[in-house]
Amino acid sequence: MDGILKKKWVVVSIAIFCAILWGSAFPVLKVSYDELQMAPNDTIAKIVFAGWRFLMAGLILLIGMLFVNWRRLLVTKRQFMFLVLFGIIQTALQYYFFYNGLGKVSGMQGAILVSSGTFFTVILAHFFYHNDRLNWKKAIGLVAGFGGVIVANWGSELQLSFQLTGEGYMILAALTGAIGTIMAKELAVGIHPFALTGWQLTIGAALLLVIGLPRLDEGAITFTPLGYGLLIYSALLSAAAFALWYSILKYNKAGEISMFKFITPVSGAILSAMFVPGERLNLFIIGALFLVAVGIIAVNYKGRAARKAARAR
Repeated sequence: MDGILKKKWVVVSIAIFCAILWGSAFPVLKVSYDELQMAPNDTIAKIVFAGWRFLMAGLILLIGMLFVNWRRLLVTKRQFMFLVLFGIIQTALQYYFFYNGLGKVSGMQGAILVSSGTFFTVILAHFFYHNDRLNWKKAIGLVAGFGGVIVANWGSELQLSFQLTGEGYMILAALTGAIGTIMAKELAVGIHPFALTGWQLTIGAALLLVIGLPRLDEGAITFTPLGYGLLIYSALLSAAAFALWYSILKYNKAGEISMFKFITPVSGAILSAMFVPGERLNLFIIGALFLVAVGIIAVNYKGRAARKAARAR
């Protein structure tokens, strides 16, 4: 299994699949907010919804591991302390900042600021790993990928402003996500990727619910059959995407596979055009896909000498 997760075509396929899954969360959340009748500015309701979503995702993985190989769920005291810290940073803090900040920025700003997480990951990887340094290929990839995100959201209103609880929170969400990526690769030694995902989602979700449930207004969330379906789907996509992502992250360079996250906002825009009323696919989205593809190819391109060396090994 370990060897499979090092094969280039497997890594690329899983990374793209994860990015598309995360991208599908955009239209799912938009439709969910309307279906569940959540007020646009009710951040507590959104935090509680996020808590339910990630708690279900975490429990799906933990229960699945319990039946498949329960011994993989057992962790040492040191590993448990790491999982608590990881859950707080990667789930609770990241999504607290994300859901609160998203309500105070425009669509274009949100997409651009969230994408800064890829920059943070590549830069942090440069300092943490001697074999994952920033180079000209990654520089081209970052510029092209970031350009794709801007082009995808070109029609949105761009406001030149900054407030801590708006733009500041979105940057903090991106930064905590990048820190979580490095933590998962650097410190999750001996923990199965699925167990790592299940524990961190469950712990982080529990904290979100502890913060949100006591402050939730009565009637702030009204569930319907479709609403339950959307919640279950969002939990399943989180469980699958995070578990698969940490699986390939364990055996590959963080700086390289993080480039695929540029697909997330672009795929989110495409899927929103398909499923959210009033949103349509346009030439900007097609141009964005081209730029993101250029960025990913630039990062993963190996010259003739590198290909010969790889074949020789």
